Amino acid sequence: MAGWRHLFTVLTPTYNRAHTLQRVYLSLREQSFQDFEWVIIDDGSTDHTRDLVQAWQAEASFPIRYTWQANQHKKTAFNNGVRQARGEWLVAIDSDDELDPNALYQMASVWDQISPAQRHRYVAITGLCARPDGRIVGDMYPRDVMDITSLDMTFRHHVRGEKFGCLRTDVLRQFPFPEDIPGFVPESLVWRAIARAGYLTRFVNQVFRVYHDSPDSLSRQGQAADSSRHALGLWLLAYDTVECCLPWLRYQPVAFLKAAARYTRFSLHLRQRHLARPGGRQLTHLGARCLVLCMWPVGLGLFVRDCVADNTK
Repeated sequence: MAGWRHLFTVLTPTYNRAHTLQRVYLSLREQSFQDFEWVIIDDGSTDHTRDLVQAWQAEASFPIRYTWQANQHKKTAFNNGVRQARGEWLVAIDSDDELDPNALYQMASVWDQISPAQRHRYVAITGLCARPDGRIVGDMYPRDVMDITSLDMTFRHHVRGEKFGCLRTDVLRQFPFPEDIPGFVPESLVWRAIARAGYLTRFVNQVFRVYHDSPDSLSRQGQAADSSRHALGLWLLAYDTVECCLPWLRYQPVAFLKAAARYTRFSLHLRQRHLARPGGRQLTHLGARCLVLCMWPVGLGLFVRDCVADNTK
């Protein structure tokens, strides 16, 4: 695509991660493929992140661009980075993880294997994550190369666990994270919307990322078991499942029943905190309404359990 300066933009949103950010930098220095830039969006850090990055900018063999913004959460930092990206493909890596030394080379090789006439149909190349000891995180894909949507991989093939790859920057700009919703917004809401638009992902059983589990990183914040604090984002994910993903119900009905229970659970949390649900998100499908009605008692029970747990902390 005309206008891109690099094949890849490596994007790292960060917040007070100066103690781990070097891990990303060292892994980028070791990349066997060097047609990339590193864009760091600092979401309001108060540590010495800026000084660290400035030192790297003076010595790195690849361009490093640093932007500081007032703390607004990872979704805003991500959108900011996507807008600034000069790479055709975007690789978003956490500030505490590292790329496999051949990750960018392998991604570029996979892209080259797709017919130029078909490339407009694809949004992502997605591989695997491994732990520092080499163990694969979650499931491998059923076959070494699969061209399907991310929703099909999740619901039809039941693949679980952290995955990693690159996404087309121009498509990401069409599907930004909703910044009008305060706090945590699950990343899967954006990936699902892109899949429903018909974009394919090429899934490959290659390790692209070395995963380090750090509970205080930006992307892990939404995974914490604080149901009340993240109620809005978790309700949005439950709503998206039961209302927008119904065509996949037949592949994993239990997952949809659980989502219907969470819909009620987090609705009650929002009501308890006097928070309004975002407008324009009603249950319009009969199937979605039936699911929520059927699982309403379970959702209520989960809400009560949350309240008891909060009171005993």
